[in-house]
Amino acid sequence: MPNVTVSLPDDLKEAMGEHDEVNWSAVIRNAIHDHLRTLAIADAIAKKSKLTQKDIGELDHLVKKGIAKRHGLP
Repeated sequence: MPNVTVSLPDDLKEAMGEHDEVNWSAVIRNAIHDHLRTLAIADAIAKKSKLTQKDIGELDHLVKKGIAKRHGLP
């Protein structure tokens, strides 16, 4: 099995060190697996989409406008 090196901030590594009972490699492996599954679903949905780049741009604008309004931003 190949190895992957991950850089972590010191505080995160320290917090992980407080839980030696946890198999952190398995946790990270499962997180990557779950994220890849999410990406595969998104890719499958995108392949069936009939939206154009213009449609996506308009939706993006509407979503951001709604978020800004919700948070009282201009």
